[in-house]
Amino acid sequence: MVKPVKVRTVWFKKEGERSAEEIATAVASTTWRVADKAVDNLGRENYDIITPARGFKLIAEFLAFLVHYCDRMAYATLTPERRVAVLQAVANRLGEVMEENIISVVGPDPSRNFKAEFIDFLNRRFNDYAEFEFPDDEKASFPALRFLGLQIRDEMGDNDKTWIMDQIMDIEMPEMMGTVRKSFKGLLSDAPVKRGFGSPDMLPPE
Repeated sequence: MVKPVKVRTVWFKKEGERSAEEIATAVASTTWRVADKAVDNLGRENYDIITPARGFKLIAEFLAFLVHYCDRMAYATLTPERRVAVLQAVANRLGEVMEENIISVVGPDPSRNFKAEFIDFLNRRFNDYAEFEFPDDEKASFPALRFLGLQIRDEMGDNDKTWIMDQIMDIEMPEMMGTVRKSFKGLLSDAPVKRGFGSPDMLPPE
C-alpha cells in the first residue's frame, strides 16, 4: 500500500504573521508531493507514463488544478493584497521546483526557461479554471474535475484513455484535494480573515 503524504498543517510558534514566502514554501512542498504521488499511483495502476516528459506534464496539470484550488480558498479567506502575495509566491516557488526537477532528470537545456514556461502554463490554466464553479472550499464542480480529467487523458496513450478519467476524478482528486485543503487552511490560520467566496483572477506574470 502507498503511504499517505505527510504534510505541514500548523506552524511552530512565532511572533507575527507568516511571510508569503514561508507559506509558499510549505504549500509548494505539499502540492508537489501529492501531484508526484498521484503520478506514481497511475504507474502502480499500470497506466503507462513512458517518458519523463509525460510525467512532468501530468504533474504540471495536477499542480495547476491544485494551485487554482488554493486560490479559491485564499479568495474566501485572505485580503486581496495578501492573497496575491501568497499565490504569486506559491507559483514562483513551484516554478523553481519544476525547473530543479526537470534539470535533475533530463539535464539542462539552454534554449528553455522551464520556470517561466511553467508559470505561463499556470496562468493559462487559471484562465481555464476560472470558468468553472467550485461550490465551496471542500470540493470542485464536476465540470472542473472533468476538464482536468480530459487534460490528463489527452496526454495518455490510446490504451489508457478509456479509464483514466475515472481514476482521476473518483480516486486521485478527492484524496489530493483533501490533503491540500487541510494543509493550506492550517497554514493560513494566522492570516486576517476575509468573508466571501468567488472566482479569482489569473496570476500576474513573473
